[in-house]
Amino acid sequence: MSGVSLAVGPRNDVDKTASSSEKGRWSGMTAIGGGSGGLMGSLRVIELQLVAFILVFSASGLVPILDMLFPAFASVYIIALSRLAFPSHGVSTSSPEIFRGSKLFRMYVISGTTIGLFLPLAYVLGGFARGDDQAVRSATPHLFLLSCQILTENVISGLSLFSPPVRALVPLLYTVWRIFVIIGWSKDVWLNKSLPINATPNVVAWFWFGRYLAIANLGYFGVNLLCFLIPRFLPRAFEIYFRERDEIMSKCQEDKPVQVPRSKPSDHKSD
Repeated sequence: MSGVSLAVGPRNDVDKTASSSEKGRWSGMTAIGGGSGGLMGSLRVIELQLVAFILVFSASGLVPILDMLFPAFASVYIIALSRLAFPSHGVSTSSPEIFRGSKLFRMYVISGTTIGLFLPLAYVLGGFARGDDQAVRSATPHLFLLSCQILTENVISGLSLFSPPVRALVPLLYTVWRIFVIIGWSKDVWLNKSLPINATPNVVAWFWFGRYLAIANLGYFGVNLLCFLIPRFLPRAFEIYFRERDEIMSKCQEDKPVQVPRSKPSDHKSD
């Protein structure tokens, strides 16, 4: 979801069949979680279940039209890049791993899933229960875009049609757009929302929960964009892509038959 799904983990089916030299293959925003086995696998299943719920939930008119159109634009752009700019070399049938993360990195991904998906979902559901329409409208666009990102990353992570740079651009595009959406969310809960007079402790706790949750999302995804996706994840994807291209070109050169020039027949005619 943070771009981490695509980044690190080898898929379980690949692990069972690949050799030890092939086990570090790609997976995306879940990217960060590779190789963590059951935990990250279960996390992905939970994410997809929540995504289905969020997509239906977001179709109720709570998502602005531009945010609704962005996934379509991103999908068309990603497909165009995969055909015109960075076509897949087709060197393997599975998705290669772009970034192998440590246990600390996996914890970073899990914390991002909690901050970016589970807590905002709880906030929106709590807003419905409390009749807090402002809270629902503020956080739903972020949840909608994040669910679309998770779906896109999970789809392309299983296809060899998309090269590493194209895969890396998926979380990058969505994260940039969502940061602006989260800024609007933060502005709404910090500037446009105030505590009612004689608010109960529960209302006060709910009020500050919404504020700190918006700031936490802005901080996490801002750091993810500036400190991971741009300086590490994207360059690594291009490095893998161009290395594969160079290897293919080198192999093609080696496979070309060497043409030995024929010697010209000597002229034995006498003067």
